[in-house]
Amino acid sequence: MRFRHPDGSVVHLAYCTNVHPAETLDGVLAQLRDHCEPVRRRLGRDRLGIGLWLAKDAAHALVTDPSALRGLRAELDRRGLEVVTLNGFPYEGFGAEEVKYRVYRPDWADPERLHHTTSLARVLAHLLPDDVTEGSVSTLPLAWRTAYGEPRAEKARAALATLAERLDALHELTGRSIRVGLEPEPGCVVETTADALAPLTALAHPRIGVCVDTCHLATSFEDPHTALDALAAAGVPVVKSQLSAALHAEHPHLPEVRAALAAFDEPRFLHQTRTATAAGLRGTDDLGEALAADTLPDAAPWRAHFHVPLHAAPAAPLTSTLPALEAALARLVGGPHPLTRHLEVETYTWQALPAALRPRGRAQLADGLAAELTLARDLLTDLGLKELP
Repeated sequence: MRFRHPDGSVVHLAYCTNVHPAETLDGVLAQLRDHCEPVRRRLGRDRLGIGLWLAKDAAHALVTDPSALRGLRAELDRRGLEVVTLNGFPYEGFGAEEVKYRVYRPDWADPERLHHTTSLARVLAHLLPDDVTEGSVSTLPLAWRTAYGEPRAEKARAALATLAERLDALHELTGRSIRVGLEPEPGCVVETTADALAPLTALAHPRIGVCVDTCHLATSFEDPHTALDALAAAGVPVVKSQLSAALHAEHPHLPEVRAALAAFDEPRFLHQTRTATAAGLRGTDDLGEALAADTLPDAAPWRAHFHVPLHAAPAAPLTSTLPALEAALARLVGGPHPLTRHLEVETYTWQALPAALRPRGRAQLADGLAAELTLARDLLTDLGLKELP
């Protein structure tokens, strides 16, 4: 979906296909047929943006076989779909029964992360629509925080510097500018947007910046305006923003609130949980850890890294951080010029929701994704952007 900003530029809105995990190119092609095109039809659109997630094997197949890459581009066109952004955070196995810490491997100290991200950039340069010259890739925020000493930090810095050189060369070769954004996430080396400032200002390259995930932003209790103003002041580009909402518990000391939270404690994904105290941010690596022990103070609200559907906040006594998303979006695209032109709805946890809230089959999932995109569209038009055909 495309929108005209009041300054004349085009802002792209997509939804991320990591909600339909597939490891192979055949699986990606099936996603387009079984999920993405039905969402487009529900929205009554001739064209729909999708943020592709390409796992290791799918990316390898595309970057090594020009005919396969042409075939994917033709299939996108045939089904009324377009791609300006890729999710390069998960490497493989995102549809496994247990993902948890695996999603942070390989990290930026491992040469395979550089190789994979380079492949994604090359693929995206050829998938961009003919009238689009800028693409974006979101990626792991360096590494999970443990076992990340100075030797590995030096390797990660060197890898990002090499990536910058490769992105420059790709631009010269194709005329397409592909930018990569570190995606701050609780528990990682770069947990907050503030953590991103030092490594990215040291690198100081216009093609490498941040991907602002509004669920992660809210989980870490970052004020959206303060965070985005600091990035702008430091000259760190917002490569893309993932529109997502976290789980919010206003009174976590109450038994009924804890019971409601327990329904979201599931085995597939990591749900980092945070609370803001007078001494600073406190947290646990997972929601179950917060619920099972007295490790997290409960005198103030808790927020958990659980991407809840944008249009359907959890039932009381829980809610979502949609207001934080709205505040971030107002700063991102509500000003005289957009801070980013790539927006992506990223609720990948539909099948991890409590059983009563999970979609039963493809049709219900497509309905939910279309409803999320409709909400995002309405937020953008309320900010003065004009939806384009």
